[in-house]
Amino acid sequence: MRYALPFQFVMFGLVEVFLFFYFSSELSRNWRSQSPRRFKKNLFVTALVVRVIYVVFMYFYYIEMTGMPYMYHVADELLYAYYGDLLANHGLEDFLWQIRGISLSDSGYCWWMGIVYSVFGAHVLSDRIVKCILDAFSCVLLYNLGKRSFGEFTGRMAALFYLFLPNTWYYCGLTLKEPLMIFLVILYAERGDLVLRSRKVELKDLIIPAIAILLMFTFRTALGAVMFAALAAGIVFTSGKQLETWKKVLYSIVFAVWMMMTVGVEIIEETQELWQGSTNNQTLGYEWRAETNSFAQYASAAVFAPFIFTIPFSSMVNIINQENQMIINGANFIKNVMSGFVIFALFSLLFSGEWRKHVLPLAAMCGYLVVLVFSNFAHAERFHFPVMGLELLFAAYGVSLVKNKQKRWYTFWLMFVCVANIAWAYVKLAGRGLT
Repeated sequence: MRYALPFQFVMFGLVEVFLFFYFSSELSRNWRSQSPRRFKKNLFVTALVVRVIYVVFMYFYYIEMTGMPYMYHVADELLYAYYGDLLANHGLEDFLWQIRGISLSDSGYCWWMGIVYSVFGAHVLSDRIVKCILDAFSCVLLYNLGKRSFGEFTGRMAALFYLFLPNTWYYCGLTLKEPLMIFLVILYAERGDLVLRSRKVELKDLIIPAIAILLMFTFRTALGAVMFAALAAGIVFTSGKQLETWKKVLYSIVFAVWMMMTVGVEIIEETQELWQGSTNNQTLGYEWRAETNSFAQYASAAVFAPFIFTIPFSSMVNIINQENQMIINGANFIKNVMSGFVIFALFSLLFSGEWRKHVLPLAAMCGYLVVLVFSNFAHAERFHFPVMGLELLFAAYGVSLVKNKQKRWYTFWLMFVCVANIAWAYVKLAGRGLT
């Protein structure tokens, strides 16, 4: 009990879990009779209000707890705020001079901060409020994708899951790039799916996913590379009944030419370095972690791969310097629970052969998680976040498939999640010699 979770973080977790499961269920029923247009309006407004309230609350919370409006043990936030202030208050020339040493995969958010601070003022809340608007729009995009792919019921459920997912509020309340990344992924998947399903070939529909992929390279190299590969997989493996052969050839040529014209040598080099160094980076990362937790020496891709849809497990014990993980302990527990429906949906799509109707979002989600397995961030919640919208889409589909005879498996899954979280708490303590 000496290492029990502090009371304030227990309350964070309880509120997160309650709000997600209670309100996503209640609004699924209460908004069922609303027209699609009315539903999208309520969805956007509610998502925006929830996020703004959370952002304002956390702004004062962090000032009280850390003395600054930034997360515990702030690092990247101050760097991004610095670049935002640089462009807003010192001009483009100084900004370009300072940013020259920043890698391409870190430059996107620096530009974002500079533009937002220039337009709305160099205040920490400017970026966060704008991200609230963007993330509320992500709810609508996910609804559109879910409705087109799996029907009205699943689309609404996926959107409500996303609305009340605490991780989305959490990152809106920080000066970090994650809300932009998940927005780009959902936008790319929604528009890309439309391209693969549309009877007509519309140039504007091709441009949006292509631009989204390029922007992803400026936020995280692996994300951009995986999404480009997912688009290629979508064009090749989508059912011929859904996407005719001549369209497959046309889209392949268009996107190949587009990438050759726009993808610079730097992107190609960063992608090659990422791939070539993945195994070595993972080994070195776990060796470094073994200095603080002896169990880290047993970590590997083979260990994390079976749980990649479920991890990270919740931080249920008080470990020094892990306050950020403890704030979202309830959010991680939600992911643990909902991953059971994701796995159920994937098996259903595989055995029914329906997966060929959903190749793009499947390839985007699974491809990114596979890359994560072979990195040293397999258990880092922040690195899982960009594809959480797609995971909730398939979780909603999994929920829609559950019949009475299958409900007992949900009970078994909850038991597994509880045991796994207790085991993870033991690993965190015993590996540090605290048991």
